[in-house]
Amino acid sequence: MWDSLWIALGLVLVIEGLMPSLNPKAFKQTMSTIREMDEGTLRVMGLISMSIGATIVYFLTQ
Repeated sequence: MWDSLWIALGLVLVIEGLMPSLNPKAFKQTMSTIREMDEGTLRVMGLISMSIGATIVYFLTQ
């Protein structure tokens, strides 16, 4: 189980590193846009992302 957790964490880091390494200018613009969003919008976006991720994990582990 711990091996799977470390693999998942590694994949998250790889995916999160793609945007800034491939297109740093667009990444900076995206971060500026996110910084200007209100907290409620960010919270909803985070909840939607977590829900989608949990759904994907659920269906892949069935």
